[in-house]
Amino acid sequence: MSRVATSEALRFMVDCLKTAGAAARAAQQQAELLVEADRLGHPSHGLNRLEYYVNDILSGDCKPNNTPKVLKENPSTAWVDANCVLGATASHFAMDIAIKKARETGVGWVSVKGSNHNGMAGFWARKAAEKGFIGMAFTNTSPLLAPTRSKQAALGTNPISVVAPASKSETFYLDMATTSVAVGKIEMQMRKGESLPRGWAQGPDGNETTDAELAFETKCLMPLGGGEQTSGYKGYGLAAVVEMFCGILSGSNYGHHIRSWSHSGEGGPANLGHCFVALNPDNFAPGFGDRLTDCMHHWRGLEPTDPKLPVLAPGDKEKKAAEVTDACGTVSYVPQQIESSAALAERLKVKPMKVEKEC
Repeated sequence: MSRVATSEALRFMVDCLKTAGAAARAAQQQAELLVEADRLGHPSHGLNRLEYYVNDILSGDCKPNNTPKVLKENPSTAWVDANCVLGATASHFAMDIAIKKARETGVGWVSVKGSNHNGMAGFWARKAAEKGFIGMAFTNTSPLLAPTRSKQAALGTNPISVVAPASKSETFYLDMATTSVAVGKIEMQMRKGESLPRGWAQGPDGNETTDAELAFETKCLMPLGGGEQTSGYKGYGLAAVVEMFCGILSGSNYGHHIRSWSHSGEGGPANLGHCFVALNPDNFAPGFGDRLTDCMHHWRGLEPTDPKLPVLAPGDKEKKAAEVTDACGTVSYVPQQIESSAALAERLKVKPMKVEKEC
């Protein structure tokens, strides 16, 4: 693994996005989202995604300097047209509205159309949690999930995120794809030259494959749970619920109507749908934070099946990864990412990232 100073990785991402055509604020917000994914140990949604955003801007499919607008609203809900901006711009705009409505009425529910890939869903749910609310974030994506019994993809990885503030500095943090894994994890296995675990993806014959290259080419991820015998239909059902909240409710492209997303930047505007929710726990039974902390402490205290692998509460892995990253002041990348980033720097004529010594 190669290490790059966190500030240097951020600088590089901002430079690339600005050179592609994004204004300073839009580039900064998108880059902060990417770096945070790398910081929390989710490289599939960090630097790994940068070139996709750059290509969308260069092709004109993403209009990073447009302005999102509210199409319809009432005291607790809003419908937003992202107007083809970067996903981070649209998501900040929409979650800010949800937070404002939750502060005034107890709940804010915002549906977004006309957006682009908005990265790590937990970033947006946490934005509400940092203000004292239970935050929820959902988005649809390009078709990658093969419904149970299907050889073809018809839904996206359609993530679900719920983040909530607890007492004693605890935070409940859940961010999960409704596929077995996000497609970025397939890409990371390819970058590392490693095979896939079973249950991640299908080949063109509809059977599961451990070949990362074949899985990426086929673009058929298995739903959360894997095959029908291991309850994969539950992941399929959850993905369908997310699609209802995002694409179908917002009027964006949905399911099988969403373009395939690739490095080529082809396929036209994404027109993705997002959904953001902020809920004020103070509107319900007192002591929410204490009860949540009690649960998290209890879960961690359960006897593990393997003494070397303690039971974790949702968010513990991200918290640990962030602590390691912050202690070193660097983020880690596999060699292939350093090489591809250098190629992108040359293509855009920006200063490449400087690689640090090991921490």
